[in-house]
Amino acid sequence: MNDLFWLDTGGSGPPLVLLHGGFLDHRMWAGQVPFFAGRYRVIVPDARGHGRSANATGPYRLADDLAALLRHLDTGPAVLAGVSMGAGVAVDTALEHPDLVRALIVSGAGTSEPDFADPWTIRALAAWQAAMAAGDLEGSIDGFMLFAAGPHRAEADLDPGVTARLRAMARATMAKHAAGEPVHLVPVRDTWERVPGIKVPVLAVHGALDSPDHLGMAARLAGTVPDGRSATVEGAAHYPNMERPGVYNEITGAFLSGL
Repeated sequence: MNDLFWLDTGGSGPPLVLLHGGFLDHRMWAGQVPFFAGRYRVIVPDARGHGRSANATGPYRLADDLAALLRHLDTGPAVLAGVSMGAGVAVDTALEHPDLVRALIVSGAGTSEPDFADPWTIRALAAWQAAMAAGDLEGSIDGFMLFAAGPHRAEADLDPGVTARLRAMARATMAKHAAGEPVHLVPVRDTWERVPGIKVPVLAVHGALDSPDHLGMAARLAGTVPDGRSATVEGAAHYPNMERPGVYNEITGAFLSGL
């Protein structure tokens, strides 16, 4: 595990794992770690290739990395809370390593196999991918921020502190990679077909201003599993835990207390 970074608050409380979005890192959960650390053992990893974790040098799956970490820490089953990519990792882990998962909290995603159909999402994704392929770091960060603001706002509408944090994390992770480098990530397959087999409780926390595709995928997940429910954070888009941390913490805290 020497190539991966994580925070661990320790303690005897039930384990709660916070999984960051793509191109971000553990710092996106700064508004949650101190809130939950008094009652839970909060574990916050940087995914491989992100933040302070090493880049991949061979094939890997993020769900397997997480499972290895939880077994290394001798903890579980854990509640997995993830946003965007982190939500996909949480669901993948429930599918591939169900013994390690007690419940799921997801935002901005359904599984690790996204389904994009909304015109705004497709345009924003194309612009972002073009900048990434060209090795344009600043353009890539600008493209990333389109999703942070969502289709109903501009970046200037976001809280400047949130914008600064998102840009700093995205810049740090994107700078670790080069255009055209090998992609070692191995996808988990047939996730949507397997989702009905997830038996643990699932909460989808929606940012009301997120794109229709992201909202739809999270709602689809909550509506497909046997024990799924949804809640909405007004005034937030793809990163509700960062934009409205108090509301996010209240919603997720109530869910956790009911487990």
